[in-house]
Amino acid sequence: MRVAGVNIPDNKMAQVSLTYIYGIGKSRATKILNEAKVDLSKSVKDLTEEEAARIRQLILDGGRVEGDLRKEIQLNIKRLMDINCYRGLRHRRGLPVRGQRTHTNARTRKGPKKVGIRRRKR
Repeated sequence: MRVAGVNIPDNKMAQVSLTYIYGIGKSRATKILNEAKVDLSKSVKDLTEEEAARIRQLILDGGRVEGDLRKEIQLNIKRLMDINCYRGLRHRRGLPVRGQRTHTNARTRKGPKKVGIRRRKR
């Protein structure tokens, strides 16, 4: 089944499969399936065409997912960088944005350690 430009796995439960779409987590997937009147434990390969169409329509009407959501988030980050606010500067420098310590840790944002040149013993 293809929804919002993403191939969702057929052999998993519908609730879990919907979370493969960017912007849909477990709670939103549950809400979509309840509104579409589909059993949560039903697997994707067992869905009828009518149920699949209802799910697709709810996802399209429900709000931004996938490309639109990614684009919006990138524009928000770009706006922060353009107005030179603190969070924008942290994004620009590739440092943690939400107040975490950087003296130690923060290796995910900062990348691997930059090791200086060692002096040899005399």
